[in-house]
Amino acid sequence: MNTQPKYSSTFIFEIGELDDAFHRLNDEIAERARAIPGFLGEEEWHNETTGLHAEVYYWSSMEALRELVGMDTHRIAKGRNGEWLGEYRVVISEVQTVYGNPTLGLAHVPKEA
Repeated sequence: MNTQPKYSSTFIFEIGELDDAFHRLNDEIAERARAIPGFLGEEEWHNETTGLHAEVYYWSSMEALRELVGMDTHRIAKGRNGEWLGEYRVVISEVQTVYGNPTLGLAHVPKEA
């Protein structure tokens, strides 16, 4: 990871009926999030036992995270989540420290400047 993350945003949800519209919108949000200055990487997890899925994005600043939240496609997805998802939870965290390999498990880590 280029720098120590300051914040993480975690979206945990029950997977419902994920159609082509969901995947197009989700892919666009992810691609645009990766282009935000301050995006540091992401990971995702799926728990086969509970059926829950989690997506975690790491950020260098709250301003970068707010850019994702304010994105038009993000607002559209929030308005339509009932079509695709069951229950969900969002956790915004301030990262105190990271131990070990800081890039372990991360996808789409920006290249060093």
